[in-house]
Amino acid sequence: MIIDWYPGHMKKAKEQIAEALPKIDLIIEVLDARLPVSSANPILAYLRRDKPCIKVLNKQDLADDAVTREWVRYFDRQQNVSAIPLEAKERRSANALLKLGRKMVPGRGIRGLKPLRVMVAGIPNVGKSTLINTMAGKKIARVGDKPAITTCHQQVDLRNGILLNDTPGLLWPKLDDQAGARHLAASGAIGENAYDTSSVAVATIAELSASYPNLLKQRYKLPELPETSQMVLEEIGRRRGCLVSGGEVDLHRAAELFLRELRDGKIGRISLERPPMTPSGTD
Repeated sequence: MIIDWYPGHMKKAKEQIAEALPKIDLIIEVLDARLPVSSANPILAYLRRDKPCIKVLNKQDLADDAVTREWVRYFDRQQNVSAIPLEAKERRSANALLKLGRKMVPGRGIRGLKPLRVMVAGIPNVGKSTLINTMAGKKIARVGDKPAITTCHQQVDLRNGILLNDTPGLLWPKLDDQAGARHLAASGAIGENAYDTSSVAVATIAELSASYPNLLKQRYKLPELPETSQMVLEEIGRRRGCLVSGGEVDLHRAAELFLRELRDGKIGRISLERPPMTPSGTD
Protein backbone atom coordinates (compact mmCIF):
# COMPACT_ATOMS: atom_id res chain seq x y z
CA MET A 1 0.00 0.00 0.00
CA ILE A 2 1.38 3.43 -0.97
CA ILE A 3 1.19 6.00 1.84
CA ASP A 4 0.10 9.43 0.62
CA TRP A 5 -1.31 12.13 2.90
CA TYR A 6 -1.62 15.85 2.20
CA PRO A 7 -4.66 17.61 3.70
CA GLY A 8 -5.84 20.64 1.73
CA HIS A 9 -4.86 23.20 4.37
CA MET A 10 -1.18 22.28 3.95
CA LYS A 11 -0.97 23.95 0.55
CA LYS A 12 -2.13 27.15 2.22
CA ALA A 13 0.40 26.60 5.02
CA LYS A 14 3.24 26.49 2.51
CA GLU A 15 2.08 29.79 1.02
CA GLN A 16 1.83 31.38 4.50
CA ILE A 17 5.35 30.28 5.38
CA ALA A 18 6.79 31.62 2.13
CA GLU A 19 5.04 34.96 2.67
CA ALA A 20 6.20 35.34 6.29
CA LEU A 21 9.83 34.24 5.90
CA PRO A 22 11.29 37.58 4.67
CA LYS A 23 10.37 39.11 8.03
CA ILE A 24 11.75 36.21 10.09
CA ASP A 25 15.17 36.22 11.82
CA LEU A 26 15.29 32.62 13.03
CA ILE A 27 13.52 29.36 12.20
CA ILE A 28 12.88 26.75 14.84
CA GLU A 29 12.09 23.47 13.11
CA VAL A 30 10.61 20.89 15.46
CA LEU A 31 11.60 17.33 14.57
CA ASP A 32 10.85 13.94 16.07
CA ALA A 33 14.15 12.82 17.65
CA ARG A 34 13.38 9.24 16.60
CA LEU A 35 13.13 10.14 12.90
CA PRO A 36 14.87 13.46 12.17
CA VAL A 37 15.02 12.86 8.40
CA SER A 38 11.44 11.78 7.82
CA SER A 39 10.05 14.44 10.18
CA ALA A 40 11.95 17.23 8.40
CA ASN A 41 10.28 19.04 5.52
CA PRO A 42 12.39 19.58 2.39
CA ILE A 43 10.05 22.39 1.35
CA LEU A 44 10.98 24.30 4.50
CA ALA A 45 14.69 23.66 3.88
CA TYR A 46 14.28 25.12 0.39
CA LEU A 47 12.28 28.15 1.55
CA ARG A 48 14.55 29.11 4.46
CA ARG A 49 17.74 29.13 2.33
CA ASP A 50 20.53 30.44 4.60
CA LYS A 51 18.43 31.83 7.46
CA PRO A 52 19.61 30.65 10.91
CA CYS A 53 17.80 27.50 11.98
CA ILE A 54 17.55 25.50 15.19
CA LYS A 55 16.68 21.85 14.75
CA VAL A 56 14.71 20.87 17.83
CA LEU A 57 14.94 17.13 18.44
CA ASN A 58 11.72 16.75 20.38
CA LYS A 59 10.58 13.62 22.22
CA GLN A 60 14.18 12.91 23.17
CA ASP A 61 12.88 10.81 26.07
CA LEU A 62 11.53 8.32 23.51
CA ALA A 63 14.67 8.18 21.35
CA ASP A 64 17.93 6.27 21.72
CA ASP A 65 20.12 8.77 23.59
CA ALA A 66 23.35 7.74 21.85
CA VAL A 67 21.77 8.15 18.42
CA THR A 68 20.33 11.54 19.38
CA ARG A 69 23.83 12.74 20.30
CA GLU A 70 24.98 11.63 16.83
CA TRP A 71 22.21 13.72 15.26
CA VAL A 72 23.21 16.80 17.27
CA ARG A 73 26.79 16.51 16.01
CA TYR A 74 25.53 15.97 12.46
CA PHE A 75 23.31 19.07 12.42
CA ASP A 76 25.85 21.26 14.22
CA ARG A 77 28.27 20.74 11.33
CA GLN A 78 25.84 22.42 8.92
CA GLN A 79 26.03 26.13 8.14
CA ASN A 80 23.74 28.41 10.18
CA VAL A 81 22.22 25.38 11.90
CA SER A 82 22.27 24.26 15.54
CA ALA A 83 20.50 21.33 17.15
CA ILE A 84 19.09 20.84 20.62
CA PRO A 85 17.37 17.75 22.05
CA LEU A 86 14.51 18.40 24.42
CA GLU A 87 11.08 17.49 25.73
CA ALA A 88 8.58 20.11 24.64
CA LYS A 89 6.78 20.23 27.99
CA GLU A 90 9.89 21.13 29.99
CA ARG A 91 10.25 24.82 30.81
CA ARG A 92 14.01 24.49 31.33
CA SER A 93 14.41 23.09 27.82
CA ALA A 94 12.35 25.93 26.36
CA ASN A 95 14.53 28.50 28.13
CA ALA A 96 17.68 26.85 26.77
CA LEU A 97 16.17 26.99 23.30
CA LEU A 98 15.41 30.71 23.56
CA LYS A 99 18.93 31.37 24.87
CA LEU A 100 20.39 29.52 21.87
CA GLY A 101 18.16 31.54 19.54
CA ARG A 102 19.44 34.84 20.90
CA LYS A 103 23.01 33.59 20.50
CA MET A 104 22.43 32.68 16.85
CA VAL A 105 20.97 36.11 16.02
CA PRO A 106 23.06 38.68 17.93
CA GLY A 107 21.50 42.07 18.58
CA ARG A 108 17.93 40.80 18.66
CA GLY A 109 15.70 39.37 21.32
CA ILE A 110 16.52 41.89 24.05
CA ARG A 111 13.48 43.45 25.67
CA GLY A 112 13.05 47.06 24.68
CA LEU A 113 15.30 46.74 21.64
CA LYS A 114 14.83 44.88 18.38
CA PRO A 115 12.64 41.80 18.83
CA LEU A 116 13.83 38.38 17.71
CA ARG A 117 11.30 37.28 15.11
CA VAL A 118 11.03 33.50 15.26
CA MET A 119 9.08 31.09 13.09
CA VAL A 120 8.21 27.74 14.65
CA ALA A 121 7.55 25.07 12.04
CA GLY A 122 7.21 21.31 11.90
CA ILE A 123 5.19 18.42 10.59
CA PRO A 124 1.89 17.46 12.26
CA ASN A 125 1.89 15.85 15.69
CA VAL A 126 5.59 16.45 16.34
CA GLY A 127 5.06 18.59 19.45
CA LYS A 128 5.24 22.05 17.88
CA SER A 129 2.19 23.46 19.67
CA THR A 130 3.29 22.00 23.00
CA LEU A 131 6.68 23.68 22.64
CA ILE A 132 5.07 27.04 21.81
CA ASN A 133 2.85 26.81 24.89
CA THR A 134 5.87 25.99 27.05
CA MET A 135 7.88 28.92 25.67
CA ALA A 136 4.91 31.24 26.25
CA GLY A 137 4.24 29.92 29.73
CA LYS A 138 0.56 29.50 28.92
CA LYS A 139 -1.75 27.73 26.52
CA ILE A 140 -1.91 29.71 23.29
CA ALA A 141 -1.76 26.88 20.72
CA ARG A 142 -4.08 23.91 20.40
CA VAL A 143 -2.53 20.58 21.34
CA GLY A 144 -3.77 17.12 20.42
CA ASP A 145 -2.66 13.58 19.68
CA LYS A 146 -4.05 13.71 16.14
CA PRO A 147 -2.25 15.23 13.16
CA ALA A 148 -3.32 18.54 11.59
CA ILE A 149 -4.49 20.26 14.80
CA THR A 150 -3.00 23.67 13.93
CA THR A 151 -4.60 24.87 10.69
CA CYS A 152 -3.90 28.61 10.61
CA HIS A 153 -1.01 31.02 11.11
CA GLN A 154 -0.74 33.07 14.31
CA GLN A 155 1.79 35.46 15.86
CA VAL A 156 2.52 35.53 19.59
CA ASP A 157 4.43 38.20 21.53
CA LEU A 158 6.25 36.44 24.39
CA ARG A 159 6.92 39.90 25.93
CA ASN A 160 10.56 39.01 26.49
CA GLY A 161 11.93 40.39 23.24
CA ILE A 162 10.74 37.45 21.16
CA LEU A 163 7.92 37.34 18.61
CA LEU A 164 6.78 33.82 17.74
CA ASN A 165 5.13 32.91 14.46
CA ASP A 166 3.25 29.61 14.68
CA THR A 167 2.51 27.75 11.44
CA PRO A 168 0.27 24.81 10.59
CA GLY A 169 1.91 21.39 10.51
CA LEU A 170 3.37 20.93 7.07
CA LEU A 171 4.04 17.78 5.09
CA TRP A 172 5.16 17.71 1.49
CA PRO A 173 2.74 16.80 -1.32
CA LYS A 174 4.37 13.50 -2.30
CA LEU A 175 5.77 11.02 0.18
CA ASP A 176 8.25 9.60 -2.33
CA ASP A 177 10.35 7.87 0.32
CA GLN A 178 7.99 5.13 1.45
CA ALA A 179 10.37 3.98 4.19
CA GLY A 180 10.20 7.50 5.59
CA ALA A 181 6.44 7.51 5.13
CA ARG A 182 6.23 4.33 7.21
CA HIS A 183 8.30 6.00 9.92
CA LEU A 184 5.90 8.94 9.92
CA ALA A 185 2.93 6.58 10.12
CA ALA A 186 4.52 4.59 12.94
CA SER A 187 5.15 7.80 14.90
CA GLY A 188 1.54 8.99 14.47
CA ALA A 189 2.33 11.95 12.22
CA ILE A 190 0.07 10.76 9.39
CA GLY A 191 -3.69 10.31 9.56
CA GLU A 192 -4.77 6.70 10.15
CA ASN A 193 -6.83 6.55 6.96
CA ALA A 194 -3.71 7.04 4.82
CA TYR A 195 -2.01 3.72 5.60
CA ASP A 196 -2.56 0.07 6.41
CA THR A 197 -1.92 -0.38 10.12
CA SER A 198 -0.81 -4.00 9.88
CA SER A 199 1.67 -3.29 7.07
CA VAL A 200 3.24 -0.39 8.97
CA ALA A 201 3.48 -2.47 12.15
CA VAL A 202 5.11 -5.41 10.34
CA ALA A 203 7.65 -3.14 8.61
CA THR A 204 8.49 -1.38 11.88
CA ILE A 205 8.89 -4.68 13.72
CA ALA A 206 11.35 -5.76 11.02
CA GLU A 207 13.46 -2.66 11.71
CA LEU A 208 13.34 -3.08 15.47
CA SER A 209 14.18 -6.78 15.16
CA ALA A 210 17.43 -5.75 13.48
CA SER A 211 18.32 -2.74 15.66
CA TYR A 212 16.67 -3.35 19.04
CA PRO A 213 15.86 -7.09 19.29
CA ASN A 214 16.30 -7.23 23.06
CA LEU A 215 13.77 -4.45 23.62
CA LEU A 216 11.16 -6.39 21.64
CA LYS A 217 11.90 -9.59 23.53
CA GLN A 218 11.76 -7.87 26.90
CA ARG A 219 8.54 -5.97 26.24
CA TYR A 220 6.60 -8.92 24.88
CA LYS A 221 8.32 -11.64 26.95
CA LEU A 222 9.63 -13.49 23.92
CA PRO A 223 12.50 -15.94 24.61
CA GLU A 224 13.51 -15.55 20.96
CA LEU A 225 12.12 -13.54 18.09
CA PRO A 226 10.09 -15.57 15.59
CA GLU A 227 11.54 -15.99 12.11
CA THR A 228 9.58 -13.21 10.39
CA SER A 229 8.20 -9.86 11.48
CA GLN A 230 4.70 -11.07 10.58
CA MET A 231 5.17 -13.95 13.01
CA VAL A 232 6.41 -11.51 15.67
CA LEU A 233 3.20 -9.48 15.29
CA GLU A 234 1.12 -12.65 15.52
CA GLU A 235 2.92 -13.66 18.70
CA ILE A 236 2.38 -10.20 20.19
CA GLY A 237 -1.32 -10.54 19.38
CA ARG A 238 -1.53 -13.96 21.03
CA ARG A 239 0.23 -12.83 24.18
CA ARG A 240 -1.93 -9.70 24.48
CA GLY A 241 -5.26 -11.40 23.79
CA CYS A 242 -5.89 -9.89 20.35
CA LEU A 243 -7.89 -12.90 19.24
CA VAL A 244 -11.03 -13.63 17.26
CA SER A 245 -13.28 -16.68 17.35
CA GLY A 246 -11.34 -19.88 16.82
CA GLY A 247 -8.24 -18.50 18.49
CA GLU A 248 -6.95 -16.70 15.40
CA VAL A 249 -4.96 -13.51 15.91
CA ASP A 250 -6.64 -10.25 14.99
CA LEU A 251 -3.67 -8.68 13.20
CA HIS A 252 -5.27 -5.26 13.00
CA ARG A 253 -5.81 -5.10 16.75
CA ALA A 254 -2.32 -6.44 17.40
CA ALA A 255 -0.85 -3.84 15.06
CA GLU A 256 -2.78 -1.02 16.75
CA LEU A 257 -1.55 -2.21 20.15
CA PHE A 258 2.06 -2.43 18.97
CA LEU A 259 2.06 1.03 17.36
CA ARG A 260 0.37 2.58 20.38
CA GLU A 261 3.03 1.15 22.70
CA LEU A 262 5.78 2.25 20.32
CA ARG A 263 4.48 5.83 20.32
CA ASP A 264 4.13 5.85 24.11
CA GLY A 265 7.70 4.67 24.60
CA LYS A 266 6.63 1.44 26.31
CA ILE A 267 8.86 -0.71 24.10
CA GLY A 268 11.88 1.38 25.09
CA ARG A 269 13.97 4.22 23.75
CA ILE A 270 14.40 3.62 20.04
CA SER A 271 15.55 5.61 17.01
CA LEU A 272 14.29 4.68 13.57
CA GLU A 273 16.86 6.80 11.73
CA ARG A 274 20.59 7.51 12.07
CA PRO A 275 22.76 10.21 10.55
CA PRO A 276 24.35 9.42 7.18
CA MET A 277 27.52 7.33 7.28
CA THR A 278 26.78 6.14 10.79
CA PRO A 279 26.87 2.37 11.32
CA SER A 280 23.83 0.62 12.69
CA GLY A 281 23.83 -0.14 16.38
CA THR A 282 22.07 -2.39 18.83
CA ASP A 283 20.37 -1.87 22.17
